[in-house]
Amino acid sequence: MSFKLPDHQDRQAAAAAARKAMLEKFRAASTDPSLEEKLAARKAIHEARQAREAEREAARLAREAELEAERQRKAEEEAKLQAEIEAEAARLKAIEEEAHLALLAEQKAARDARYAARKAAKKERRRGY
Repeated sequence: MSFKLPDHQDRQAAAAAARKAMLEKFRAASTDPSLEEKLAARKAIHEARQAREAEREAARLAREAELEAERQRKAEEEAKLQAEIEAEAARLKAIEEEAHLALLAEQKAARDARYAARKAAKKERRRGY
């Protein structure tokens, strides 16, 4: 036969004593006056941390708002510049078209003059002047 030392009752008693000691330690800790100070300190640290996080979040939002305003301003400037470029392109196209029409009119006038000269020469040859 093998005898185990400590036996079952001794182990149960030791476990019960350990549980009782832990319970007493917990009760003593919960009635400790420094516990309230520790909790107050933790609460103050927590509130300070939350305040810092709120400040960082506000700063981040402000930075994002500034960046968005800058993007908006750049987009407006780009749109204005694009409108100016388009207006200048339209003006240049109108000038080019006007010059083209003037060239066509000049060519037509020259062609009409040649035609009229040819008709006059033909008429002159017929009459024999």
